[in-house]
Amino acid sequence: MDAVAAASAWLAQDPDPVTREELQAVLEAAQEGDAAAIADLDDRFSTRLAFGTAGLRGRLGAGSNRMNRVLVAQAAAGLAAYLVEKAAPGDAPTVVVGYDGRRNSDVFARDSAEIFAGAGLRAVLLPRLLPTPVLAFAVRHLDAAAGVMVTASHNPPDDNGYKVYLGGADEGSQIVPPADAEIAAHIQRVADEGDVARLARSVGYEIAPESLVEAYVEATAAVAPAPESAADTTWVYTAMHGVGWETFARILDAAGYPRPVPVAAQLEPDGAFPTVAFPNPEEPGAMDLAFEAAREAGAEFIIANDPDADRLAVAIPDGGAEGGWRRLTGNQIGLLLGWRAARLAAAEGDVSGRSLACSLVSSPGLGAVAEHFGLDFHTTLTGFKWISRAPGLVFGFEEALGYLVNPDTVRDKDGISAAIAMLGLIAEARGRGGSVADLLAEFGDTFGWFASDQVSVRVDDLSQIGRIMAALRAQHPSEVGGIAVERVEDLAEAPEGEPSGDVLRFWLEGGSRLIVRPSGTEPKLKLYLDVRGDSADDADARAAALAAGTRALLDAL
Repeated sequence: MDAVAAASAWLAQDPDPVTREELQAVLEAAQEGDAAAIADLDDRFSTRLAFGTAGLRGRLGAGSNRMNRVLVAQAAAGLAAYLVEKAAPGDAPTVVVGYDGRRNSDVFARDSAEIFAGAGLRAVLLPRLLPTPVLAFAVRHLDAAAGVMVTASHNPPDDNGYKVYLGGADEGSQIVPPADAEIAAHIQRVADEGDVARLARSVGYEIAPESLVEAYVEATAAVAPAPESAADTTWVYTAMHGVGWETFARILDAAGYPRPVPVAAQLEPDGAFPTVAFPNPEEPGAMDLAFEAAREAGAEFIIANDPDADRLAVAIPDGGAEGGWRRLTGNQIGLLLGWRAARLAAAEGDVSGRSLACSLVSSPGLGAVAEHFGLDFHTTLTGFKWISRAPGLVFGFEEALGYLVNPDTVRDKDGISAAIAMLGLIAEARGRGGSVADLLAEFGDTFGWFASDQVSVRVDDLSQIGRIMAALRAQHPSEVGGIAVERVEDLAEAPEGEPSGDVLRFWLEGGSRLIVRPSGTEPKLKLYLDVRGDSADDADARAAALAAGTRALLDAL
């Protein structure tokens, strides 16, 4: 079907007047020969957003290659068919649906709940916009067969997404193969059948009781009740225009922590994200307002969540005379929280079969922590769908600001429970007269000085990434930045049972490591650098030298 015919068919079934009007204008311009409109139409209909282990995610708009009510209806109907297929005869599986503050999140969530109910499932809609971790919690709390969270996390403002969790044996984790492909096949069948207006719908879905949110608040407050040393702490919090604050504030009160100085301009949900170019705490400039608030308040530290509150960022004073602040890396936060989790596990007694886990691109320092306390250690492919499935999991993290600190409650990254754990850790240090900076120094003295960096190559043509990966496979470098390569692992050829994928791992002399992989979400090649030094300065110097050598290696390819 050509783009014009596909657009016409789409218009006939689209229930959204906004996207219908948008598409009608593009279609008419294309039919009049407008080159830009023709290209736009082709981009909208030349493919469809692929449903995979991350569910759906893309730009809002009309067309099969955009996020919209037609695509969401197809996804909901396909997921419903999958759940009915897997259910025991006569059972009505439960599906819980949550949504954040992005544009159309509430609309997509209600559409999904109506389609689930229309398919004969027990559909439960969360009572209002809430953080992603509350949805992940609800899947287990309600013993649901599946959960859907409508969110694009920290993507650009014009994006939205559809994240799927499975209950039962999956314990509320995100989907992994083969479930993703099976669900995708059902979605494609629905799409092939045509008009989504013919899908059965029902308003007979339930609204989850407030007691569900209260249960999440209670469980998360119990992660780290405030010690006396938390009193009178001055700190700053930003929700990054997301949905974290209301729930987080209730947990702070329940756990006994003092309220923070808020970044008022970013505290309430706003899908336009007016004060940031990119609503991700990792992006340059995203935390500038928090730094300003911290300087004015004389704060000890800053805590930030991303818009759906499944990630955590922490910043501390940089020690300079100018009142500067620096954001900790995801690895630094992960190592501190992993250390805390390991200590607590060891204090409980026998640690046999219990483990720490991180993605293979995250700091190897977590392995040193596990070894120190006698815990198992697992590295997984990137993504919490894999980390959450590590056997005997006590704690898991990935360097992109994701932390799983309460696996008995939420089997996904949770920026709110991670924030409570971090507040507890900081309060303990404060009780000894210490700070976050002191914790980092103590970690280095105890486990070794680890430093990380990342080099990214953005491309216009995705074939460039394949060419670079092929070149590195054909001729392994003997050294990077003057550091000898001792061995190379190609995870595309990993043995059964080991993480496998389009990943190259170079182990360098002195314990350094370079990992190369294509990004799963952007047209980028990502290179992760990890070193171990004799001190903080030495580790930083080694990381800088390895980064320079990595860039030189890429330039030579």
